[in-house]
Amino acid sequence: MNLGQWIGLIALIVCLYILWQIREVLLLIFAAVVLATTLNRLVRRFQRSGMSRGFAVSLSVGIFLAAIAGFFCLIVPPFVQQFHELTYRVPKGFQLLNSWLDQLETRIPGQLAPYIPDINSLSKQAQPLINRLLGSSFAIVSSSLEIILKILLVLVLTGMFLANPIAYRKLFIRLFPSFYRRRVDGILDLCEVSLEGWVIGAAIAMTFVGTMSTIGLFVLRIPSALALGVLAGFMNLIPNLGPTVSVVPAMAIALLDTPWKSLAVLGLYFIIQQTEGNFLTPIVMAHQVSLLPAITLISQLFFLTFFGPLGLLLALPLTVVAKIWVQEVLIKDVLDRWENHKSSRETEFVVVGSKPLLRCSTTDAITDQTQPTQDGGIANPED
Repeated sequence: MNLGQWIGLIALIVCLYILWQIREVLLLIFAAVVLATTLNRLVRRFQRSGMSRGFAVSLSVGIFLAAIAGFFCLIVPPFVQQFHELTYRVPKGFQLLNSWLDQLETRIPGQLAPYIPDINSLSKQAQPLINRLLGSSFAIVSSSLEIILKILLVLVLTGMFLANPIAYRKLFIRLFPSFYRRRVDGILDLCEVSLEGWVIGAAIAMTFVGTMSTIGLFVLRIPSALALGVLAGFMNLIPNLGPTVSVVPAMAIALLDTPWKSLAVLGLYFIIQQTEGNFLTPIVMAHQVSLLPAITLISQLFFLTFFGPLGLLLALPLTVVAKIWVQEVLIKDVLDRWENHKSSRETEFVVVGSKPLLRCSTTDAITDQTQPTQDGGIANPED
């Protein structure tokens, strides 16, 4: 390679390194873009009713913030109450379990007595771990503050994108060569439609899971049924892993009430997830976004490994956008045209007399104008 190629390679490596270092910032920007795209749909509906752009943006952002505040007000207080109840009932449960084991020890043969665990010794062994968890409260508070700052950053960027989305879109398009900018504009339209379709499908699935979970928990008389149902609906944004996480607090709260209810909650969540995954989601996503189940799981593992929890939360919208760009740029604009270009330049040899005649294929724009002579040679049409 010459000097210019080496400089280009080094510049490419440096750019990739910088992008990797700021990957979390890029994910936050992408989250703001997804949120702005979703709210922009609501803004357009308000504009169709005669509202100005500024008022429609303010109203849409206000509705979104009210929904977020309502979510936290609905979820946090019941869980705090249940956590305090859990800290009260767990030691009491250990005492009951210890007394039960003492009674069991008097009734079993002496050879099996050493194999029965002692709750008091287990509690003493677990005490250093408990102290360590309590000592890390400052780290928990600091991480919570970091999460709050990231949420505020996403909200501020969302408001900026909503205020003038066309200017930011033109700025992004200008990063591409002039001959390809019209094509990029069309790809961005496809990405916007796909993201809107994913949001609609995810909202329908969330509503179904949250509603059915709330109704089922109310029937089972589980405390904080509404909060647990809303949490189950929200965690459904993360396929495969979200439902597993959402069932843990529901089973824990049910266990505090009656042990058999914990198994009933597990069965309820299993039935809801099977119904949503096998019937509702295929019907909804078939009309909104078509993603293969294996691709969805692989994308979650990929983004979780390289980008952490934020990447897991944004795995599906990232996959939707990546699918559009790969399909339009790599497949249609590169691979398909490369195949057509290759076939258009295919040639074949035809033997005329004793000498081969090079003839272009029918797809080539150049036509064969050579004529064979009587002695088997090739005559030049200019002669």
